This record gives sequence, structure tokens and C-alpha cells, in this order.
Amino acid sequence: MASRMASLADEATKKVRDGAITVVDPVTVKLTLTAPDISLIPGMADYPAAVLHQSYDGGDPAANPIGTGPYKPEQNEVGVKQVLVRNEDHTWWGTEVYGGPYLDRIEYIDLGTDPAATFAAASSDEIDLTYQTSGDFVEVFDQLGWTKSEAVTAATIAVRFNQASAPYDNLEVRKALQLAVDNAIVLELGYAGLGLQAENHHVCPIHPEYAELAPLTVDPAGAKAALDAAGHADTEFELISIDDAWQAATCDSVAAQMRDAGINIKRTILPGSTFWNDWTKYPFSATEWNMRPLGVQVLALAYRSGVAWNETAFANAEFDALLAKAMSIADADERRVVMADIEQLMQDEGVIIQPYWRSIFRHFKENVRGADMHPTFEHHHYKWWIAA
Repeated sequence: MASRMASLADEATKKVRDGAITVVDPVTVKLTLTAPDISLIPGMADYPAAVLHQSYDGGDPAANPIGTGPYKPEQNEVGVKQVLVRNEDHTWWGTEVYGGPYLDRIEYIDLGTDPAATFAAASSDEIDLTYQTSGDFVEVFDQLGWTKSEAVTAATIAVRFNQASAPYDNLEVRKALQLAVDNAIVLELGYAGLGLQAENHHVCPIHPEYAELAPLTVDPAGAKAALDAAGHADTEFELISIDDAWQAATCDSVAAQMRDAGINIKRTILPGSTFWNDWTKYPFSATEWNMRPLGVQVLALAYRSGVAWNETAFANAEFDALLAKAMSIADADERRVVMADIEQLMQDEGVIIQPYWRSIFRHFKENVRGADMHPTFEHHHYKWWIAA
């Protein structure tokens, strides 16, 4: 979260800057930034942005839950189960505004990354809804007769090169590997066509500042020739992914196309417990990225020089300057002009293979209400209820 609040921070102390936050009156706070940043307020709504009581000391927030929400944690076993119970200690402030909460208890069951396990639990009436349904299992759950909810999103997967690791520090290598991959094929084979083809720059057509560029070039023969010219004719590349089914299938498709182009590549699939320990350090791997409302947000989180989530090790002064300029422009049409340069720079620098934008799905029983899929996977528990 700290990187999202950089315009409020003192660079030396890494704390809130003196004068950055001023309490104007009981319902008004004034923020004074070091530089314009249109992503600041949307960043406060990003999923890591939990608002905690001032007594929070950095430990497990479930151990002493203090908050104003409709539910509170009762059980918290990582990798097993998370239980929420309706907060009866006080009247939830949102009841008069939104209605609810209606359920007494909500249980999250961790069934692992294999969607077959989730389907088995659904078939045996052990669960009422899925967190998400992906790939071929969207159709499988349709056949089960459960209700399907779909959200069109800017969620994606980035197959990225870590530029701090050889040979991915070589632009010609990165560009050659990109050239071997047809994103349309990856969308079809990796995600059952349930989305929109992407363009290797991590800005989505549904973002307000998206700029349309010329179509990407796919040239497998040219890819192999470029690798040979770069001195990597016999280099073995290794593409690492988590064992989540759709992510593994996506990387399988990417690797298969490279192999068809004559490139020597192996695939490694890791369980989540292993993958996430070093996710920013792998030389060549894939990471799921959720949607943010603005195109500049993920660019600032994942590609700006030195930020915590920069898994590509991309450090480019021109990119940083263009992004800072874009984040200072409130009007989306004006920002789009700068975004075109940013998108083109991302492509020219061969930063990622980004094959598609995901439509995301959730299935639930016919009697479940209010649990529609949210574009950023938010769970609005106060809306959930079960019909008699």
C-alpha cells in the first residue's frame, strides 16, 4: 500500500509527510500531495487497503477485530477455512443505507487451485457458490444448472521477463520471444476464448485513457532468426507458472508456440505455496493481475522503477516521466495522448507477453441472491442472502 500513497509520504522517513494530511472538520480531510496523482483515491479502494483501528500493532488483524463492518472473523486457518459471523456488537452503519446484513455466518473453504475439486464440492452440495469459475469449468458449471454471473474486466495474466536476469536483460531476446506468440491463440487455448485479446502493454480498452495502437506482429520464423542473431540459438528458456489451471494452460500455450517456432523451452509448474515465496524474482514467469479502474494504476504498481511489485525489473526513465505526466492529467481524452506513448514504449521495450483480458465468472445455487461477480473480486457480504 505504501507505493500507492507515495505522494503523501516523506521519502526519507517513509512515513506520512508533515502537512500532507490535515483534518479540516469532523467529516473532512485535506490531502496535500508532492505531485499530482489521479490514482490516489482509487488506490485507497484497492484490495490491500484495509482500514484498521489506530490501535492496530501490525499483528494478525483477526486476533482483535475492531471495525465498523457487518461481519467479523471467527476462525482464520490459512489454507483451510475462514469463517465470518455477523457482527452483533453494534448496529452496522450501512443497514439504513443498503439494507442487510442477512446471513448469520459465511464460510470460505480453501479447496486448492484445481477447479475439479471445486466442482466436486458443488456436485456433492458442500458449497453454495464459487469464488470464481474459470476456463472450461464455466461450461461445466453451466451444465450443473447453477446460476452464472459474468463481469467484463481488465483482469489479466502477464507472462513477463525479469530484466535483472540474463538473458532477459537483452532486448532482442525479449522481442524475439514476443514475436513467436499469437495472443489470439493463447486466449483460445489458455482461457477458452472467454475474454478479449490484449496487446502486451497492460492497458485495457475498458480503461478510460486506453489508446488504440497498430496490431501486433506475429512471426515465428522471424522470432527464431532473431534469437539466433542474438546468440541464443541453443539457449533453453524456462517458463514458470503457478498450478492454477487457467494460468498453467495459458503458459502451456505460450510455450507450445515458442516450441513450434524452434525455440528450446521447458515448462515448470509450482504449487502456490512455493510460487508466491519468490514471485517477483523468477527470470521468466506468469502472474495474475486483477483489474484497477484506471490504466495508470497497474502501470504505477508494476512497471515504475523500483516499486515493490515490479516483477519485470523494468526501469526506464522515459517511462517513469511519461507515467508521472499521465497521472497529472484528470481528463481521460487528454491523458490518452500520453498513454499512447506509454503503450508504444512498453511494446518497444518487450516488457511482457500479455495475451488477453479476462471475463470473470462465478456460479452459485439457484437460491443464492446478491452474490454476483464483481469486476475486482470484491465480496459485498451485506448483499448476500439465501431464498427459502
